[in-house]
Formats: sequence, C-alpha cells, structure tokens
Amino acid sequence: MKLLLDTHTLLWWYADDDRLSTAARAAIRRTDHEVLVSAASAWEIATKARLGKLSGVERLLSGFGSLLEADRFTLLPMTHAHALLAGGFAQAHRDPFDRMLAAQALIEDATLVTNDGALHAFGIRTLW
Repeated sequence: MKLLLDTHTLLWWYADDDRLSTAARAAIRRTDHEVLVSAASAWEIATKARLGKLSGVERLLSGFGSLLEADRFTLLPMTHAHALLAGGFAQAHRDPFDRMLAAQALIEDATLVTNDGALHAFGIRTLW
C-alpha cells in the first residue's frame, strides 16, 4: 500500500503524539508500505513556523530530508500535474496545502493518512 502523510500526521509521528491513531501508526510502521511525504508538508510547516502558528519544529525543519530518510519515507515533489489538479478542483476547500495533498493522493494512487474529514470531498482514499 502507498501512503501519503498529511502534515499533521507527519508532525504527530515525529512528536510521538497520542493524537496519531493506532491504525495510522501501525500502517506507517509497516515495512511493506511505501510512505510518501509531500514537499507541500515542508512548505506548510515552514510557513506556519514563520508565522508563529507552529512551534517546536526546528529539528524537523533543519533535518527534514535526513529524518525522512531515517524513517524510510520518500519525499514526494510537487509537479505541474499536481499543481494543475490542485488548482482546478471544483471543491470550495480553501487550504492550498490540503488541495495539493488531495491532488497528489489522486495522481500517485496513494491513501492519505489524515484525520481531516473535509478531505473526503476530493474523492480520495483516507486512513485514520
């Protein structure tokens, strides 16, 4: 199974946060699952940290690539195909990061690991 981590899922994974569901944690740990992390999540984390909306992420920001590599996660770049789909969605969802993750989940045929029920409007598979 191919998994794409929502940004909050990634943050809760690295914080070992109890809000990360048991099912999500187990799926991420499975060695037969490919775990993708979008470049959009790096962008979202950096943006929210800069704006003062997210603290305690300095280690993640400074070592983003090596932390992903250590956990066998694959960095998923944003492509023009992802951007065109994200920008072209008819849904009224305004969060550009969520729109990008939904587009990537569809194009990459991945299950988005998220607890955000609003993303179901994009017709993507989710796991929580």
